[in-house]
Amino acid sequence: MQVTHIRIGFVTLLLLGLCQSGNQLGTTPNIKDIVIGRCYNYITLVNPGVRYDCEDIWRHFEAVVLRQPSCNVTVDDYRTLFRLMTQTWPCGTGLFWSKTRSLMHSYAAVLPHLWTLEDTLVGYVFNNLVWCRRDQDSEFDFGSCPEWSSCSNHPVSSLWRQASQTFAEAACGNITVLLNGSIADAFNRTSMFGSVELDSLNPQSVQYVNIHVVTSLTGPHIESCGRGSVVDLVHRLQTRGFRWTCTDNDQTLILLQCIQNQASCSLTNLKSPFLL
Repeated sequence: MQVTHIRIGFVTLLLLGLCQSGNQLGTTPNIKDIVIGRCYNYITLVNPGVRYDCEDIWRHFEAVVLRQPSCNVTVDDYRTLFRLMTQTWPCGTGLFWSKTRSLMHSYAAVLPHLWTLEDTLVGYVFNNLVWCRRDQDSEFDFGSCPEWSSCSNHPVSSLWRQASQTFAEAACGNITVLLNGSIADAFNRTSMFGSVELDSLNPQSVQYVNIHVVTSLTGPHIESCGRGSVVDLVHRLQTRGFRWTCTDNDQTLILLQCIQNQASCSLTNLKSPFLL
């Protein structure tokens, strides 16, 4: 199955930022047209080899969001919707990441066989959208939505937790994980990767977890394969029976950073302490 990789920013970091800065915006205007339109675009242009009923997907999504208060939408509420959007992709293509959003997009662009969550129908359709129900009636609230932190079962976070779990459960063969070595807690147990995807990976299906720890060309160099939270990740993988590899500052990732920021790319900057 061939996919045209149209890379759009992953939803989780953006929405988490919005939710932590006070009341976030309300439901995305024209959300119905966006969801149905993206769905048709996906099955027509992005991945024309698949068939889905875009109108039925919208009806199930709308029913989930509007049949209960916004803070009561659970992961399980989306199960029927996800059955309608069931999808498979080749083994050895899974790409997971944490705090490496920009670099992940560049990496996936030069290695187009890789699949990220946003390459799936669910990720493509719902990326960067916000939704919730009005308290007074069963309609979308276009004025404001509750913060993620104020809801144990937020309608947006519940969908993305289910999407992340589904994506990780389907992973097989060799998978890749990109982590940011220029921050503390490159592997964070509260991130979507740390709290959902890692626990959903199946050691019977995944042959190798290939970790790439990459630091900014200008530093700081805080974590590496043998230092910081990455060590905790490796320990958790070993405990669960995964085979793994870990690479500091993969050459492809360094070159991609040079392309993104040529001013910072010099022989001096390329001499990372983890490459010496």
